[in-house]
Amino acid sequence: MNNHIFLATVLIILTLTAVAFGDWTYGGQWGTYGTGNGQFNLPAGLHVAPNDNVYVADTSNNRIQYFTATGSYLGQWGSLGSGNGQFNIPYCLTVAPNSNVYVSDSNNRRIQYFNATGSYIGQWGSLGSGPGQFNLPQGVAVAPGSGNVYVCDRNNNRIQYFTPTGTYLGQWGSLGTGNGQFDGPQGVALTSSGTQYVTDMFNHRIQYFTGGSYLGQWGSLGTGNGQFNRPSGVAIAPDGNVYISDQMNYRVQYFTASGSYLDQWGSYGTGPGQFNYLYELSFNTSGSRIYVIDAYNNRVQYFNWINTAVVPASLGQVRALFK
Repeated sequence: MNNHIFLATVLIILTLTAVAFGDWTYGGQWGTYGTGNGQFNLPAGLHVAPNDNVYVADTSNNRIQYFTATGSYLGQWGSLGSGNGQFNIPYCLTVAPNSNVYVSDSNNRRIQYFNATGSYIGQWGSLGSGPGQFNLPQGVAVAPGSGNVYVCDRNNNRIQYFTPTGTYLGQWGSLGTGNGQFDGPQGVALTSSGTQYVTDMFNHRIQYFTGGSYLGQWGSLGTGNGQFNRPSGVAIAPDGNVYISDQMNYRVQYFTASGSYLDQWGSYGTGPGQFNYLYELSFNTSGSRIYVIDAYNNRVQYFNWINTAVVPASLGQVRALFK
């Protein structure tokens, strides 16, 4: 076979194998429907720990499971109930720099937190609209530096924030469409400088703040670039770009820090890079990999930044053969 034809054939095979999505390539997945180790029932929450283990809120199984970076099962905790370490729809979670795991125990209207292997440490919250009370808590995030905990109090249409042990510090938001108002705040993420990004789900937009003071927003209902249909999760890349799980458009979109559209990937389905309801998403510590909850497919998918994917290295090896 002519060397150039052989090289072209290898390039095509490598490209198909990599399943590229713009700047990202499909890396792998794990999970099926069920109650066994590594199986899920409508998972919603996900966050990567400082050691790159992946924690998943297995929501309808009322438990937390955790895995290696490529999905090997490590352990779990939780069951249905209202006792310490039990859950009633654990919806979202985050892992602090000290590896403590904060879980929004939505139907128990509280936040519980644990060490890295699931030993119960503490909790706060009850049903209501007062300071430190919740009505369906959802997204939860820890501020870099201070360790303060930010919670999307969804049905109270506000963000509340607390010390790492749950002492109330403040809040902002109310029901509406104005600047700083919300209709179902779902996800929250913070930059290293303290900017707070919130997915305002039923207003189909992203708002961002500093210290709870409104800075800006982008988005509207639709399928175009920069439009959303129920944005849910939000994650901040190391370069400051903002990644959004556009839930019912079955895609991930990403933007500059001020909301300028950059790119997207995803469609409806069960194949690599396809989704059926997206929820939380999270980067590994280097920012070279992003994990996405694919809830109705009962799986976690992950994608690698193309500069670290197999394709460029493999192409270099192939080209070297024909020097």
